[in-house]
Amino acid sequence: MRARLTAGLLVLLTVSCAAVGVAAVYELDGFLTGRLDQQLHDVGVRFPASLEHGGVRKSDHDGDENGDTRRQSTGTFGARLVGRDVTNAAVVPSGRNITDLNVSLTASDRRSLAGVPADGRGHTVCLSALGDYRVTAARGRDGDVLVTGLPMEPVRAAVHRLELVAGCVFGLALVIAGVAGALWVRWSLRPLSRVAATATRVSELPLASGEVALPARAPERDPRSEVGRVAGAFDRMLGHVEDALTKRHASEERLRSFAADASHELRTPVASVRGHAELALLHPGPVPPEVTRALERIAAESARMGEMVDDLLLLARLDAGRPLERLPVDLTHLVLDSVTDARAAGPDHRWTLELPEEPVTVTGDAHRLQQVLANLLANARWHTPVGTKVTVSLELDGETAVLTVHDDGPGVPEDVRPGVFERFTRADRRRTGGAGGGAGLGLSIVAAVVEAHGGTVALESRPGATRFTVRLGAG
Repeated sequence: MRARLTAGLLVLLTVSCAAVGVAAVYELDGFLTGRLDQQLHDVGVRFPASLEHGGVRKSDHDGDENGDTRRQSTGTFGARLVGRDVTNAAVVPSGRNITDLNVSLTASDRRSLAGVPADGRGHTVCLSALGDYRVTAARGRDGDVLVTGLPMEPVRAAVHRLELVAGCVFGLALVIAGVAGALWVRWSLRPLSRVAATATRVSELPLASGEVALPARAPERDPRSEVGRVAGAFDRMLGHVEDALTKRHASEERLRSFAADASHELRTPVASVRGHAELALLHPGPVPPEVTRALERIAAESARMGEMVDDLLLLARLDAGRPLERLPVDLTHLVLDSVTDARAAGPDHRWTLELPEEPVTVTGDAHRLQQVLANLLANARWHTPVGTKVTVSLELDGETAVLTVHDDGPGVPEDVRPGVFERFTRADRRRTGGAGGGAGLGLSIVAAVVEAHGGTVALESRPGATRFTVRLGAG
């Protein structure tokens, strides 16, 4: 905005200076040309009249009334035309040498002089040997045409000098005005700059979750000015945003506390239900098949509910910022164990490993990192068809351990990808139509655990190639 305002100011000033300069140049040119015409009128045709009878002789300039060159200014031009032919042409030289006044004219010069109307008015012609001249023509006593002229060089010199002076003065004025205008605009927009700085600090804050402390408000200036009104409106908007963020954070805390308390309280009754179902299945007496099937389903669903409760409790603890263990973990060993377990759980998939020659060690919680690997491999097993190749690779990129789980299945649906790491997000088995699957908490646990370790997890997916990449600081 400062640049646009300064540029606009300079454009307006440039247009104004150009208009003043052009008007002054044209006015001076017209004024001096008018003065030249007046001089031509005062001079009359005395000088060209001396050319009527055979040219210029020394006796012609000794004071007769027809053509005394001493009364003519230097550079005065005179020509005599009979019909349209120039019979004589002369110019008053500088100094006292008046023995040779004749001037040679080209054919173009003669045509220009023949074209001057004998109306007594001034006209501008260009003579190749003399330059621009202001000339006037009148009828002579013998029916010829007498042309008198004065050089335009003094007029041109004055006009050019004015152009030079005006250009220098206006150029200097534009430079000074540009610097002063930029400083003035910068000073005038200081309150707006402070508003922009505050907005920039707000935009850099993580507003998605957690407690947020907004920066100090922009100092409000004169509320009657446009900038003051903008600053005031911005401060009020920040106040509303801060209130909304405070309420959101309080709601998140209540929900997190509820999820943690509920998960903790549900663990005992779920375990109790599962234990009673397993105990009933161990009854030695005869049990109807329907009852046996019902007890088996109760035990299976109780186990599934217990896993879900444990996952919810883990997420609640991670959200609360509960610290994890920070011990050296052999990530290579965890990958080997996890792939072995996945191969046993999914024998119909093709499992391959790509490991470095040297072990890769990271600092973290071994149990939680094992859970990350298990969830990624279970996700590949549940959501890809039988026969899919799943490749688990591990490498060390500088100070970062890079774990990749790649499969050649049909890919994650495009509408699911943006929220794939959110809680309770499920692909509804659209990747393959395969059976199984969880409650949609597996990948959210992966993201939460990796983030708690200071790492990142990313997804790249297209038909035939789905890749989860986990980056953790090696140590």
